[in-house]
Amino acid sequence: MTRFAPSRRLVLFAPAALAAACAAPAGPNRAVTDAAAERFSDSEWRALTEEQWRARLSPEAFRVLRQEDTERPFTSPLNDEHRPGMFVCAGCELELFRSDWKFDSGTGWPSFYDVIADNIGTKTDYLIGYPRTEYHCARCLGHQGHVFPDGPAPTGLRYCNNGVALRFIPA
Repeated sequence: MTRFAPSRRLVLFAPAALAAACAAPAGPNRAVTDAAAERFSDSEWRALTEEQWRARLSPEAFRVLRQEDTERPFTSPLNDEHRPGMFVCAGCELELFRSDWKFDSGTGWPSFYDVIADNIGTKTDYLIGYPRTEYHCARCLGHQGHVFPDGPAPTGLRYCNNGVALRFIPA
């Protein structure tokens, strides 16, 4: 039994080390290279300090929006939100998703098959050791989630969003 202990330690700790080595700079200091985010480059939201963001957001929303954390699955009340309306960025209230684009992905996070493309920016994220497409609010650069190619028709995409990164505004 003891002869397997080193390999178990390797399996337990290697992913964290790999993720740390591959992680790209996170948060509001990341370089903005996409056209959607450049459109808002002079936004007053970009000038807010870390302290100002902390004062505006709950601790969990700050960790997600400003530090690219992920909330625990099945914890957001927005999972059960089915009224007509708009989902907006919790940081700056930029419109991101229409309620009729929302679907139940079974993942535990609010999921959408389409997005207001002019209002998001994207970047490649290596945080867990392999490339994923991260998307963020184009105006305040708040992290929203990741997009995957396993969603329903008509787009085939799944925008997997952190609930604390969104606010719902009923129609």
